[in-house]
Amino acid sequence: MKKVLFVANIHKHFNAFHIPYINYLKSEGYEVHVAANDPETRIAEADKQYDLPINRNPFSKNNVTAVKQLKKIIAEERYSMVHCHTAMGSVVARMAAKKFRKEGWLKMLYTVHGFHFYKGSPGMYWKIYYPMEKYLSKYTDGIITINEEDYAVIKEKGFKNGETFKTPGVGINPDKFTGISVADKPALRAKNNYSNDTFLIIYIAEFITRKNHKFILESVALLQEQISDFKFIFAGRGILKEEMEQYAKTLGIDSKIDFLGFRKDIGELIMMSDIGVSASRQEGLPMNIAEEMYAGKPVVATNIRGHIDLVDHGVNGFLFQPGNNKEFAEYILTLYNDKGLCGKMSGEASKKAEMFTLENCLNEMKKIYKRFL
Repeated sequence: MKKVLFVANIHKHFNAFHIPYINYLKSEGYEVHVAANDPETRIAEADKQYDLPINRNPFSKNNVTAVKQLKKIIAEERYSMVHCHTAMGSVVARMAAKKFRKEGWLKMLYTVHGFHFYKGSPGMYWKIYYPMEKYLSKYTDGIITINEEDYAVIKEKGFKNGETFKTPGVGINPDKFTGISVADKPALRAKNNYSNDTFLIIYIAEFITRKNHKFILESVALLQEQISDFKFIFAGRGILKEEMEQYAKTLGIDSKIDFLGFRKDIGELIMMSDIGVSASRQEGLPMNIAEEMYAGKPVVATNIRGHIDLVDHGVNGFLFQPGNNKEFAEYILTLYNDKGLCGKMSGEASKKAEMFTLENCLNEMKKIYKRFL
């Protein structure tokens, strides 16, 4: 039986984004294996799982060990294709597969979920990650990008990969919204102890520096001057959650924020909200934003890569300049005060999100897989 290997930094990445793609390849008769760090996570859909000591730090000696281990695995399993994801997962995979790809029996695909170097990123990122990605491109048959900026970098900077593709990401899973609709909004609010009159603003994000929750907390004072009854709901966990909870108390705005932690009812939370926001500093193509738009929520987000691929400024939401609290608050106030505009943007958001559904994304990947398998 022919085999395909998926490689990433951690196994959680597969559970979060790639199970439909693994299942598709299995339905086509391929045996599918996965390799990553994070051994406590198991991928039930994979035919075989390998645990590698891949480290996010590009200078970690663990990555050298991971390359050696993966070389041995590829030699034994003789995969038809390796599909790698994430920065260091792709480095380890391509270094391990160089020899076998040259021999002609293995194809290498790499999905970029957002290059670590980007417009506005620290110069050090360009010094470390850009040369690394450009060098390894020559050992890659196909690079798949999910936003316009990354696609343009590959085309304009002379990367040496065989082919370059742009797809609409990993896909919105409509199952999150099965059995619920806009008509259920009052019932969902009652279930979660929110009034129908409260203006609910949702932010779905891990509590890490990149997601910039601090910016939102510091913007609340500007909103309090104009809106009496509003609340931000933060869905997610992460190392900075407790720090942000304390910061909200320090600012005296904790009554305006609900820290919900990890939730399995994200579809319901989105549907009961009025708008979505993102203060993120860096993105590839954020599915949290796409899902909010799919549910008809206008979005206010930073004017960065990934967001600009989803949000058409003034059409289905607003884009604000990073760090501009006043602009962020003004766009939220606009949506709060102008119900007609909010409703119009709701329809446009749903329309735009259709291109990012799992069905569309899977169809695009099927075409790519068939080119290389």
